[in-house]
Amino acid sequence: MAALTGKEAALFVPSGTMANLVSVLVHCDARGSEVILGDDSHIHLYENGGIATVGGVHPSPVRSNPDGTMDIDRIVAAIRSPDGVIYYPTTRLICLENTHVNSGGRCLSVEYTDRVGEIASWSRGLKLHIDGARIFNASVALGVPVDRLVKAADSVSVCLSKGLGAPVGSVIVGSKAFIDKAKFLRKTLGGGMRQVGVLCAAAHVAVRDTVGKLADDHRRAKAFAVGLNKIEQFTVDSASVETNMVFFDIVDSRISSYKLCQILEKRNVLVNPRNSK
Repeated sequence: MAALTGKEAALFVPSGTMANLVSVLVHCDARGSEVILGDDSHIHLYENGGIATVGGVHPSPVRSNPDGTMDIDRIVAAIRSPDGVIYYPTTRLICLENTHVNSGGRCLSVEYTDRVGEIASWSRGLKLHIDGARIFNASVALGVPVDRLVKAADSVSVCLSKGLGAPVGSVIVGSKAFIDKAKFLRKTLGGGMRQVGVLCAAAHVAVRDTVGKLADDHRRAKAFAVGLNKIEQFTVDSASVETNMVFFDIVDSRISSYKLCQILEKRNVLVNPRNSK
């Protein structure tokens, strides 16, 4: 995994949430540190506030755009001046998410990622972490090798059980010094397992055999979106379907997402509602 992503070392962890938590805590090793991240990002919304509750890290959410990016000028504006260190948290990290879940699996371009990396390195040595749970999907969709796509990042979390289809697990990649510190945090959080070889064997098959199938996943998702748009009760922004995720809206007020999910499940179709309405 280190070789595939162009980093020095890698570390297996049980989940994507642990991968992101460990990564943030390594970079923000002093309580009261601050991380800049999207207000619609997975780390900010769906990981139980772990960076704050476990690590004492303060999130500084920046508005996420529909394509999963944050405006560059908003990122720059969120970086704290050292003049206010006695009053404010200390900015130490910027987090990106590629692909971006809440934008429907949109991809962040290599140009955008590089630009954010430049801002991080120029701004008093901030670090850049990429939540790359589906980074292989982004790589395939963009036609950019994974190592080039994450070149600007100091660390990346890669999920093995989403697009790649392994039973369980994620991998953190970064410098050797970063991974050495991450090993201690993994142990502290209960993620060090003697049985990891069994899990990694399945994960190895996923990385070896599944990446070549992702383009077909993307094609099928696009075809599914086109088909849904032909049903008058639904609407899909087909342009937003870049990878393996399809988000659609119900435009018929007589149909609730909860009820639709129940009906589809009886027909062996699993759908995840974005809300309970």
